Amino acid sequence: MIDWYRDSRFVDAPRHVVSAAVTVVNDRREILLVKSPRRGWEIPGGQVELGESLREAAAREVEEESGIVVEITAFCGVFQTIGRSICNTLFTGRAVGGSLRRSAESIDVGWYPLPAALDLVTHPTFRNRIELSLDASRWPFLVEYRE
Repeated sequence: MIDWYRDSRFVDAPRHVVSAAVTVVNDRREILLVKSPRRGWEIPGGQVELGESLREAAAREVEEESGIVVEITAFCGVFQTIGRSICNTLFTGRAVGGSLRRSAESIDVGWYPLPAALDLVTHPTFRNRIELSLDASRWPFLVEYRE
């Protein structure tokens, strides 16, 4: 089997970052948000690790960043940052366990009702991700943009 990470024939091969994020809504119709020290308030998510499915990565990132265990309920769509070769896959999920806690990746975490949750999310792309993920009539979506 070729180890394409180390094989010199693939040094100049395209490299893409694939991430997965989840819009988690609880029984009170509140959205789970985490506050990143770099990006501010957002839905939990992060990079997919080698050998991991998109769903597995999404659920793992939610638990790592917030302490909440989720069940992934639906695939919503993809946001692609073309210039940076990033593909962010978006899911919805529901909390099935755990308890809120901060982490090295999240300096704050909480459940927030709409529209207050959207008011906290100041990055326009992150806000758009949440809005589209909450509107099943727009699934699946593909949003391509350049930074």
